[in-house]
Amino acid sequence: MKTGVRITAFAAALAGAFGAAYGVGQTFDPVVSDRPPAHEERHPSGAAESGHDAIAAHAPGGLQISEGGYTLDLDTPTVTAGERAELRFTVRDADGRAVDQYRREHDKELHLIVASRDLVTYRHLHPERAPDGTWSTPVDLPRAGGYRVFADFTPDRPGAENLTLGADLAASGPYSPRELPRPSATARVDGYDVKLTGTLTPGRASELRLTVTRDGEPVTDLQPYLGAYGHLVALRAGDLAYLHVHPEGEPGDGTTRPGPDVSFGATAPSGGSYRLFLDFKHDGVVRTAAFTVEAGKAAPQAPASPGATETSGHSSDGHGH
Repeated sequence: MKTGVRITAFAAALAGAFGAAYGVGQTFDPVVSDRPPAHEERHPSGAAESGHDAIAAHAPGGLQISEGGYTLDLDTPTVTAGERAELRFTVRDADGRAVDQYRREHDKELHLIVASRDLVTYRHLHPERAPDGTWSTPVDLPRAGGYRVFADFTPDRPGAENLTLGADLAASGPYSPRELPRPSATARVDGYDVKLTGTLTPGRASELRLTVTRDGEPVTDLQPYLGAYGHLVALRAGDLAYLHVHPEGEPGDGTTRPGPDVSFGATAPSGGSYRLFLDFKHDGVVRTAAFTVEAGKAAPQAPASPGATETSGHSSDGHGH
């Protein structure tokens, strides 16, 4: 293997920009969710309709920096790999003013996802907002290269809908590209094993069930995290189209059990590779299990292997997860 070469922040940003342009130019359909729970607001990549009408009605989430009169203004477009940095950004309206009022969804005003373009590194962050509308959060990205920042929010303004805006972020340092992890139906994180059952099917709604065990025993006391027993983010390889769905049912509804199973309904309108990230909370810590799946194909049954994805688990202190 060749030794990684050092790239500048400018080169990384340029590579990310070309990657974004390439992704937008593909002929993929958007990723959509056909069965959001009743409490979930519509995401631009989700749809209340079904079939081709739903696909045509909504652009993929996260591929645009501006949508619906709102723009993601990333104040920190570059960081240094391996060093803790303060990520700052502002959501601006059509007049350029900072948005300072948001609707709370799943216990937060805004959800922030940072993912590397090779989908190996993933962060689910919840930044804090200053009175002037500026958001900030600490971030530590382990590897150099291009990243995508996704802001998922709903402005508290008449007629405003849920939006997912995306912007490029570059991490400078010695850069060595990595391949997308191989498809697998199992993942291991911090001693927990998570099994994925179901197939992500292009053009048709299907159920994805994730089962959490520890030391071979089912985990039946998952803790509510942001109003649910699990959160699932799906990113399509290539253009990083964004899908953020929540499980069927919710804590306290009288029917939803706190594990070991967490189920989601989703549709992939196109074939290809997708990376799924499941956030779940147990013993006071949020952990992330990651899977690679091929739409239309069942994930191969293989032993759970740790270390395939660089995620971060945090206690529920308002930072990180």
